[in-house]
Formats: sequence, C-alpha cells, structure tokens
Amino acid sequence: MSRILTLSSQVQACCPTNAEPAIARETASEISGMLKALADPNRLQILAIISSSEDQEVCVCDLTEPLNLTQPTVSHHLAKMVSAGILEKQKRGTWSWYRLNSSAWQELAGFFQFTKV
Repeated sequence: MSRILTLSSQVQACCPTNAEPAIARETASEISGMLKALADPNRLQILAIISSSEDQEVCVCDLTEPLNLTQPTVSHHLAKMVSAGILEKQKRGTWSWYRLNSSAWQELAGFFQFTKV
C-alpha cells in the first residue's frame, strides 16, 4: 500500500498549464440557471408557441388550451422562465404578456457557439 501511495503522490499533470477557466464562474452559473429553466417539456412548448406567435408575445390565456394545462400551472412555468431571465414580462392592465428576452438568448447562443461538439 505504501508503494502505491508513494507513486500516486509523485504523479503530475500531463500538461501543466496556467490557463484560466474557459468560462467565468458567474457566467457559467447564469447559463446553468437558464438551462435548468428550459429543461421541461412544457416550457419548451411555451417557448415554441411564443416564438411562432404573430407578435412573438403571449398571455397566459393563449397557452392554457394548447398545452392542456391550468392557468396556475402555466403561470408557474412562465414565472420560472422569467426568474431565469429567459422571458420578459410586461403587465398590461390585469393581464401579463410574455416575450423572449433577446439578450438572454444571444448569451445562450454564444455559449453554444463557443463550445466544441
């Protein structure tokens, strides 16, 4: 056992480097939050409905029937995506309207262009 411990303590990195992480921790945390908010089939369907709508914005009432979900459930999903920065919410009277947050989508697109497949 002592020989194994001695050998393993002498092992060095194959390619030592002083390189910084490829992505800052804060940026990684933000992108991770957005990806977590997207990791739900209902939310992906909501995004598809929003992006294909005429003005690229919807009200909760536009989503309940196509998704076959109740208003509170749709509101929950929308709130998660607003909290993650994926959607923007605008209050008009008693209704809230939702649209894609273009800067968040540009950040996500940039991340995926940055990573190698």
